[in-house]
Amino acid sequence: MVTLLKFFALTFLVSWLFFIAGAAGAGAFGNPVPVLAEIRGALFLIGTVTPALVAIWLTARAEGNSGTQALLSRVLKWDVGARWYVFAILYNLIVKLAVALTYRAITGTWPQFGSEAWYLIVGAMVISTPVQAGEEIGWRGFALPRLADRAGFRRASVLLGVIWAVWHLPFFYVPGIDMYGQSFPTFALGVTAISVAMAWLYVRTNGSLLLTMLMHSAINQTVGIVSDVGKAGNPFTVRPPLSFVLTVAFLWIPAVYFLVRMPGAVASEPAARAGR
Repeated sequence: MVTLLKFFALTFLVSWLFFIAGAAGAGAFGNPVPVLAEIRGALFLIGTVTPALVAIWLTARAEGNSGTQALLSRVLKWDVGARWYVFAILYNLIVKLAVALTYRAITGTWPQFGSEAWYLIVGAMVISTPVQAGEEIGWRGFALPRLADRAGFRRASVLLGVIWAVWHLPFFYVPGIDMYGQSFPTFALGVTAISVAMAWLYVRTNGSLLLTMLMHSAINQTVGIVSDVGKAGNPFTVRPPLSFVLTVAFLWIPAVYFLVRMPGAVASEPAARAGR
């Protein structure tokens, strides 16, 4: 538990320092700070990859090279069955399709759709997948199996989802970022459901971080297919648009199924224990 607390404390401290510096460069606290404005992209990037950096550092200290190699080897764990690639890529796309059809049935009109070409989305997904290692090595590679050791995968996936959502909180105050102006409580509910789905994928692929990276990338690149960003002003004002509410609802329908079917303990998944 001490190791987990160190991971979360260091990840939040370092990430939020860089996020806040980037926010200052973006003008979140008034006029943009000129020096920080020039490097705000790099500041946000460093903050984003901090979970992986902290996880690798803690693993190296506690388990040496063998533990670090075991952790990083799961980034390249690709031989998991084709159906899980389909799951990772299409999961959020199917949720968005359900949202659009339900929105149409309720209102008689279609929701606002994104304008990105499909091949650009696919290309961005491919390019973005390796970048997601910056988060996934930390959240699913390091934190999830340790939480599951103590609480089982069901509770671990939910708890990690809440923590993961809170980690994003500084972005809700940064102009120009797509989270700016959203309802954070609604966002947190959706992210927690996604955390459950990604834990399910992690378990079913025996701890493949490559697949969780792919799913993370696919979700990021398809989130705008149906626009559900509502400008709430105060992030803690719960006034999300209907499409946002429907998205959260359709994320939780499979999440409940996954929670029911999720193994309660890690012992049955020896490969998922690697790197701990």
